[in-house]
Amino acid sequence: MKKLLYTSFIAIAIGASACTAAQVQQTVDGVLAGTTGAPVTQSEVAAGLKQALEIGIKNGAGQASQTDGYYKNSLIRIPFPQDVQRVENTLRKIGLGSEVDKFVMTLNRGAEDAAKSAVPIFVSAIKQMTIQDAWGILKGDRDAATQYLKRTTTTQLTNAFKPVIRQSLEKTNATRYYADLVNKYNQIPLVQKVNPNLDEYATQKAIDGLFLLVAQEEEKIRENPIARTTELLRRVFTKENQS
Repeated sequence: MKKLLYTSFIAIAIGASACTAAQVQQTVDGVLAGTTGAPVTQSEVAAGLKQALEIGIKNGAGQASQTDGYYKNSLIRIPFPQDVQRVENTLRKIGLGSEVDKFVMTLNRGAEDAAKSAVPIFVSAIKQMTIQDAWGILKGDRDAATQYLKRTTTTQLTNAFKPVIRQSLEKTNATRYYADLVNKYNQIPLVQKVNPNLDEYATQKAIDGLFLLVAQEEEKIRENPIARTTELLRRVFTKENQS
């Protein structure tokens, strides 16, 4: 893969300022034609990467949205908010550990419920990826597509996802449980009162978890031929893995 990528991208970089789009395409096709099978075009690479991301997102979101998708996955399970960890510690010491556990479970249930609505938000962002973005991803790190998506969509996803999370937290009673816990904590003499924003915390953690699952799916598609479920993915990623 490295030999192929270096050859193609060095050639493109040297002449980028002077070459036309047709000349760049000719250079790419010339390099790829030296591998087995027909050359992969720039458009096919972009389409293949978009397919990979869409498959990864659907698989990742599907996994996350299942019951216990967050709660029993140690990689993405949402814990009690760290900035008020003293609340959890204190409540456990005074015998309210079961109440804390109930809140954590409902917090993760909220994320699982919200994950069902994540796919169209991600897919909409993927459709905006350009051919140039695709080539940059192809020569990047093994999770470059996920990192691109994170870099270009996090703000938009947060704004769109937050009301979904808020509704889900209310649906699972996580908001009420958390308010009850904080009120009980604030009633303890001499403690520093707390009132953190649960929506923002849960939103960020839920999105982080989804990105992690998408990155895992991207890695599977890059490394495992069986995970390439379409002919286009097989063509694009077979070319990428050749050296």
